[in-house]
Amino acid sequence: MLVSRRIPADRFSHRMMAHDHVTDTAGIRTRQTAAIRVAAHGVGFELVGITPAVTPAGFPRLVEWIAQGCHGTMDYIPRRIDAYRDPGRVLPGARSVIALAINHNPQSPSDTPSGGKTGQQDQVAITPSHRSAGECSSGAASQAATPGARIARYAQPVRDYHEVIRPRLRRLVGDIATIIPGAKARGVIDTAPVLERDFATQAGLGWIGKNTMLINKRLGSWLFLAAILVNAELDYDEPHHTSHCGTCTRCLEVCPTQAFTAPYMLDARRCISYLTIESRDLPPEELRQGMGDWLFGCDLCQEVCPWNRRAPQATTPDFLPVPELASLDPRRLLRLSEAEFEAAFAPTPLARPGWWGLRRNALVVLGNTGTPADLSLLESLPSEPSLQPLITWAINTITSRYPPAND
Repeated sequence: MLVSRRIPADRFSHRMMAHDHVTDTAGIRTRQTAAIRVAAHGVGFELVGITPAVTPAGFPRLVEWIAQGCHGTMDYIPRRIDAYRDPGRVLPGARSVIALAINHNPQSPSDTPSGGKTGQQDQVAITPSHRSAGECSSGAASQAATPGARIARYAQPVRDYHEVIRPRLRRLVGDIATIIPGAKARGVIDTAPVLERDFATQAGLGWIGKNTMLINKRLGSWLFLAAILVNAELDYDEPHHTSHCGTCTRCLEVCPTQAFTAPYMLDARRCISYLTIESRDLPPEELRQGMGDWLFGCDLCQEVCPWNRRAPQATTPDFLPVPELASLDPRRLLRLSEAEFEAAFAPTPLARPGWWGLRRNALVVLGNTGTPADLSLLESLPSEPSLQPLITWAINTITSRYPPAND
């Protein structure tokens, strides 16, 4: 005989109240998450995803990358390795990471031919930066000087992107404090020890391509990434599990300094962006020809990516390029005093390598693209022991490219 078990009214009421509390808590969390998404879009972020604040999946790759010495002289990376592993060291009690991205592409799809090259790339003469490493230049076309040294797209607006995005992060942190009373949050943009690309992938914003850049199907890879750490649990997005690079290896093949040791593995010591921005040394002589006419950064592995062919142009006015920064005359840069450099470039990303670093880069560009008409400038430069080996290299490189005509 089946005997029903009667639950006392007070116990039944307690269970129902507990269930209602759990349901209500989940509902509150969902509403808070939705409000944060709206706020993030409201301050100008185009992509928003949320993921748990746990050790990022790419952390073991970072450890391996450092062990191989691929970080070069960026000693601040291994020095902060524990924070890269544990987001709680960046924000105590962190439980969620809000991954954010904003498009900074200065060109519209119509400016980017189907081959992956950009309009800007088509306007410059063929230089070593457009060929495989080790391929020698020859013929009249290769001897034509470029009209100016090239600058990576992200650095072409007049304002440093950090100064544009940080106020947005501060506004969003303030919004979060209103949405979740008592919550603590911290915004970061590539200066704190946070693996933003990994968290962006885990938050569903896109996948990491073979060129190690985050790629979004709609926006491509012309993205500024940021994040906000919060000490509150939120509703989380599904991670982006699939790579859509397929068998494509264009980004790996186009690199003139062969910086990619394997798909998804970049040796910073060979990367033009590192050599022209982060490094404080003269570039190794065997890499100088491959640096071509790049004065600051490099876009080659993104320019050839098929996912960037239809990438929309940035709509944020602060990210639109200044024509004067699309290319710069290396000769003018070599004549700048330190005070003139500060006045011209202090508000821009080009200030990062400093007066010495930008002149170093200009010497490499002039060595790769200059003509005999530039020799007098190079020979008249003030004696500076730290740059003299590069001045000598530039003179010798130009001279060897234009041998004296036989009588």
